[in-house]
Amino acid sequence: MAYIKFKEMTRYFNFYRELDLSEMPEYVTHYLSKGEEVHAIYCTKLDKCVFTDRKLILFDLKHFLGTVKKIHFFPYQKISSSAILFKKKSAAVLLTMESGYQVRLNFVNMNSEEKTHFRKIYYKMIEKIN
Repeated sequence: MAYIKFKEMTRYFNFYRELDLSEMPEYVTHYLSKGEEVHAIYCTKLDKCVFTDRKLILFDLKHFLGTVKKIHFFPYQKISSSAILFKKKSAAVLLTMESGYQVRLNFVNMNSEEKTHFRKIYYKMIEKIN
């Protein structure tokens, strides 16, 4: 017998602004480990992307027949490969997990200063992967 493993196609998120840490929604703190430090938070209209010193947390919110909240946890040590892509006014992070699950995080409408700041956050994440 042959079995085919079906997996969800790559998820895409389009984050358009960074939140100041003082604007961090209180519910984010419920998903942090003791002593875990938040480096940055990016958002869409509904979704949030939280970079900590230990993991990446994605809050994927949907308004379909009520609010559905799907929370993805990506411990940095479980990321098998990553890439960063810079375009004229945007950046993207492509992650592949040990399980084969892939995620693409798009950061749109960025100027050069924001891209430099984002690159520093990405390097903090990469240091934890290695």
